[in-house]
Amino acid sequence: MLSRQCLPRIPAARGSTSSSSRSRTLSILCSPRAPTRLGQSASRLQTFARHSRPSALSSFSTYPSLSKQQKGKGFFDGTVEPLSEEEIKANLEKAEAEEKDVAEAKSPGSNAPAGSGGQGAPESPDSKGSAAGGASSGSTGDGPGDGGKRGRKPSDRALSKPLVPEIYPQVMAIPIAKRPLFPGFYKAITIKDPNVAAAISEMIKRGQPYVGAFLFKDENADSDVIHSADDVHDVGVFAQITSAFPMNAANGEGTSLTAILYPHRRIRLSELIPPGAADTAKTSTEGETAPEPIPKPSEEAAQKGDVVASFEESAVAPPKSAETTQKQYDPTSFLRKYPVSLVNVENLTEEPYDPKSQVIRAVTNEIVNVFKEVASLNNLFRDQISTFSMSQSTGNVMSEPAKLADFAAAVSAGEPAELQEVLSSLNVEERMHRALLVLKKELANAQLQSKITKDVESKITKRQREYWLMEQMKGIRRELGIESDGKDKLVERFKEKADKLAMPEAVRKVFDEELNKLAHLEPAASEFNVTRNYLDWLTQIPWGLRSAENFGIQNAMKVLDEDHYGLKDVKDRILEFIAVGKLRGTVEGKILCFVGPPGVGKTSIGKSIARALNREYYRFSVGGLTDVAEIKGHRRTYVGALPGRVIQALKKCKTENPLILIDEIDKIGKGYQGDPSSALLELLDPEQNSSFLDHYMDVPVDLSKVLFVCTANMTDTIPRPLLDRMEVIRLSGYVADEKMAIAEKYLAPQAQDLAGLKDADVKLTDEAIEELIKSYCRESGVRNLKKQIEKVYRKSALKIVQDLGEEVLPEPKAVADEAMATSEEADKEKSEPSASEATTATEGTAKEPTETPRVALKIPDTVHVVIDKENLKDYVGPPIFTSDRLYDITPPGVTMGLAWTQMGGAAMYVESILQSALRSSSRPSLEITGNLKTVMKESSAIAYSFAKSLMAKEFPKNNFFDKAKIHVHVPEGAVQKDGPSAGVTMATSLLSLALDAPVDPTVAMTGELTLTGKVLRIGGLREKTVAARRAGCKMIIFPEDNMSDWLELPENIKQGIEGRPASWYSDVFELIFPNVDRDQANKSKVSDDKKADHDDKSSDSD
Repeated sequence: MLSRQCLPRIPAARGSTSSSSRSRTLSILCSPRAPTRLGQSASRLQTFARHSRPSALSSFSTYPSLSKQQKGKGFFDGTVEPLSEEEIKANLEKAEAEEKDVAEAKSPGSNAPAGSGGQGAPESPDSKGSAAGGASSGSTGDGPGDGGKRGRKPSDRALSKPLVPEIYPQVMAIPIAKRPLFPGFYKAITIKDPNVAAAISEMIKRGQPYVGAFLFKDENADSDVIHSADDVHDVGVFAQITSAFPMNAANGEGTSLTAILYPHRRIRLSELIPPGAADTAKTSTEGETAPEPIPKPSEEAAQKGDVVASFEESAVAPPKSAETTQKQYDPTSFLRKYPVSLVNVENLTEEPYDPKSQVIRAVTNEIVNVFKEVASLNNLFRDQISTFSMSQSTGNVMSEPAKLADFAAAVSAGEPAELQEVLSSLNVEERMHRALLVLKKELANAQLQSKITKDVESKITKRQREYWLMEQMKGIRRELGIESDGKDKLVERFKEKADKLAMPEAVRKVFDEELNKLAHLEPAASEFNVTRNYLDWLTQIPWGLRSAENFGIQNAMKVLDEDHYGLKDVKDRILEFIAVGKLRGTVEGKILCFVGPPGVGKTSIGKSIARALNREYYRFSVGGLTDVAEIKGHRRTYVGALPGRVIQALKKCKTENPLILIDEIDKIGKGYQGDPSSALLELLDPEQNSSFLDHYMDVPVDLSKVLFVCTANMTDTIPRPLLDRMEVIRLSGYVADEKMAIAEKYLAPQAQDLAGLKDADVKLTDEAIEELIKSYCRESGVRNLKKQIEKVYRKSALKIVQDLGEEVLPEPKAVADEAMATSEEADKEKSEPSASEATTATEGTAKEPTETPRVALKIPDTVHVVIDKENLKDYVGPPIFTSDRLYDITPPGVTMGLAWTQMGGAAMYVESILQSALRSSSRPSLEITGNLKTVMKESSAIAYSFAKSLMAKEFPKNNFFDKAKIHVHVPEGAVQKDGPSAGVTMATSLLSLALDAPVDPTVAMTGELTLTGKVLRIGGLREKTVAARRAGCKMIIFPEDNMSDWLELPENIKQGIEGRPASWYSDVFELIFPNVDRDQANKSKVSDDKKADHDDKSSDSD
């Protein structure tokens, strides 16, 4: 048997880009079964070591030993390193021993079995053996008879290095997504298809880790198998699998794995053998050179799983020709059992070029310059360039432009199509141009990223720098005592404010606590602003600050007369109030409430009081208010909390004794947020408001020096406890003569001035004002009268301008020019909408309006306008009210009553009619209409019962109510009516119908009636008297209990009206029906039914 021998370590060619395999060596194991025959001598080994040509082996080749890098060589220019003397000597000794063993093996009788792992393999014509990467086993020796057949002498055969095969016509194809591979640069891929993963694992075990990598045309494609040649680009790379790592299982078979590819050269896909068609496809085409035979590894090596590179010669196997070996051996035949993609490929070589070309040199220099710029902006790019330059000197980079272009494309993040164009370019100049374009885009991207980074850093740096400088400046100023920081200044400012105020002791204590709290809070703390705002409010309340009051009676009378006409009782009450204040030195403890219809001057009276007393004036309305916080303030814990309206009034007025007018107190609301009217109880109580506690301030505030004046239209909706705390002063409506005086003295001059007719001769006659009051403005107040007078003067101004024309009243030239330019610009924008739209966005905001101050025009003295009763309708239209009363002559059953409304008093008629003739068969009934509410319906029922009782008592034979069907109506059905004061009027209307006696149309009455005929007290006698006078009444019948109210009425209101009190209805009956014929009234009103029937029968017989 042959003895086992191991070859010494042979230095391998060094790859240009190998970084992970530089220090790694691979042991070469001899086959355990196949005998080896080495006929090399020491001189042959030395000659091989010295004269071996430069290797084209990649740095990631799986040759057993890697060489050391030589300095000064170009990219991919590693050559065989000469053996040292010790290695030569050791090789010679082992070579002699091997020749001896081979000679014994050739002797007769030697029947050593052939190695199971391989068969004799002929050497390639260029003396190159097959090479395997990662895990490979190969044969570089000949069989026993091969050398003789091929005419090769043992002395001519030298040890060959295993290299990457230059011709590999059929490989397994792996599609690549996103970006292509470039020769000389690693690429890690993930194989998910278990069949492809199993095929790769077997390829590595067999020592054939070579694949073709082609880029998908579709960026979103994701597959490990190529189903059609149109799915990928035809130009790819021939790559070597340097290592593979299973992702799931330990052995990696049948599971996905991660493979590291190292491309060696460009190839073109000529034919695709899709999965399933590999059994019928031809492995090689005619005329092509067969791939170098790669024997199978030995069984022992396969069992151990070691990486084996064997150099064996078969001594027993019969000799075979090269042609027979090529036909029998197929390097990719084992892949046909897997559903993978096999492709026939052809190598691509670069077109020849002139290294001294000016264009190539210029593009090379530009690429190098762009590399430098990108490296200065991107640290990751800088590391890649450093790795590339470690194996390249400046001269070699310039002498290898094609590899420089591949490197530029490999490290750039370009589009897949652009990178594929670089890979497909075989013209070096064209490839460099495309690579430069991709690299330029990478530079632009890096510059943009660098700009964004610098902008962000500059902003951050600027803010940090400003912050540190400000802090240093504050520290320096604080050390020098020039200025303290913001918080210290704030504390000092609050202290200065507090020292100027006369804070009560309890308030001062709270202030000191909050100020101490603020001093220890950081300005960035959320509670800092809350405390600061609280201290701000606490120091803005005018503690101890009061305005000097004027209690002069003459001054008060002058002010009140200037602002208001009439209202003598109201003015007297105010003067009394001021006189008491003068004697006491203060007017605290009083809350006034003015009650009256709209337009009578309640709010303006409050303002006049403030002016008379020299107090600050503040008004706020509580109409519709539903939130208690508007009165009592919010808690400080809420965001945006504020004190109540009263505290805000003190802050604005800056005095402790302002006059606060609370308007529309009768219309205050009530909601889920509380009852504001209940909150006003504390505010408007003189006994409690000396220590008013606001929710926000949380300290007692003295409001006893504040003069509160409230206004209301009626007292019915004001809560009784609240009304009890106020002193009510009622303001009735104005009568005609008062309205006339107000119009002449106040309303007409104001309206004339507002209309621009102050100096013009425009006169509104007294007859015209009287007609306005009588036919247009019958309400209690003067607000509507003011509107009508303003309308008259506006119409006059228009008429004057139209009559005079533009010649007399020209428009100022500057204003006219500006208006003309504006109109021309508007016309231009309409004609050119597209241009105006473009300029509006940019110029619209920048254009500032320039307003030329206007001067009032003077009306010529020749203008004279007179508005009298005759031409009044030309200014305000036809009259609204055509008569003083609804009935000039009242028929039986119609009576005038008096009602009180929020608008003042009004005349109200009650109408009663008989629905059908009275017969003995008729049944009595009462129908009531007129939008009457409950109380008034009850009054009508009481009046009906009382009228029946009176007729039965005074006129027993008059059976009118026993058979009458009566309908009672109160006109103006759209207006709701309620109240008990119409009882007397309804009873009078029913009695007038029963007695068939009309009532005097100049008599009006009011009063509540009971079933026994008692006339009870009513309210609003002043307003009702004003309404009666407005309606032209001469007599008013009212309850005797209201005699005191009648006596208090001003004489101008009672003038021309006779007031007759009544305590029982009998008094009213005597006044209304003084001349009634009692005998006639006591007769029956019902016709004889029997006589009527007899007359009907006699007429039928005739």
